[in-house]
Amino acid sequence: MSTYEHIHEDFRHIMALSAAERIEFLDHPRWIGYKVAQNILDTLQGLILKPMRPRMPNLLIVGDSNNGKTTIVARFRHLCGQPYVNDESEPVKPVIVAEAPPSADEKGLYISILEEFFAPYRATDPTSKLRYQTIHLFRACHVRMLIIDEFHSLLTGSPVKQREVMNAIKLLCNELAIPIVGVGTREAVRVLHTDPQHASRFDVMTLPAWELNVDFQRLLAGFEKVLPLKLGSNLHAPELAQRLYTISEGNTGNLHRLLIECAVEAIKSGKEQIDKTIVESKAWLRPTRGIRELVG
Repeated sequence: MSTYEHIHEDFRHIMALSAAERIEFLDHPRWIGYKVAQNILDTLQGLILKPMRPRMPNLLIVGDSNNGKTTIVARFRHLCGQPYVNDESEPVKPVIVAEAPPSADEKGLYISILEEFFAPYRATDPTSKLRYQTIHLFRACHVRMLIIDEFHSLLTGSPVKQREVMNAIKLLCNELAIPIVGVGTREAVRVLHTDPQHASRFDVMTLPAWELNVDFQRLLAGFEKVLPLKLGSNLHAPELAQRLYTISEGNTGNLHRLLIECAVEAIKSGKEQIDKTIVESKAWLRPTRGIRELVG
């Protein structure tokens, strides 16, 4: 019987499941680490551990859409942001991750944050009341970091609205003395230029698209470790790596979907490994500017 050494030991037990169960397993989210992602995680962990002071450093994480930014944030929250009750029986929520409102709107920002506390509030209340309810909950729950996802959404709206919401973020940072992290596409950097003060408060880290190099091959090797296939695929081999890179265009999310589709096909077909033929059959997954029609 095979020992499935090409699969990480934590997942080898999955091979005892049926084909349908292995396919279901493929849809479960799991972390695959790589150097750039670890650098961002290390930076976030460094920020949350900084002692409180009047002007806390902030961070903006930018990258292409579907390139793994939100996954990194989820990983950080899993590692450092789990809620608990402290020795004084007080609730502690170390990290709050909220999504920016669809357009620049101070009130919408507070509502988005309040939703993460599962606390009652009235959307019809004045902005000032929602602001101080937000500040009160941050203090009551000992929040150490606020992360705002989809930060680029704050570009939608008038310049006045953009300045208002950025001033609200500055106020939260000043009042609470905690770091604030924005996460968005590369356009999010433009949000900081609404006022020189905002730009001076934020450092920027970029999550770049992959290049076809040894780091990309290591990523493929990491992916293969979690694919429940009976045979090794050697995804990191130069020819297969090059084809996977071409179809995914070096985008982490695109690559993830491509490999899952290929693994499903490998299980259904009985091949139990991803080869060039299977990869080529999924070339329709290549990103396009238009609508991508599913293949039956």
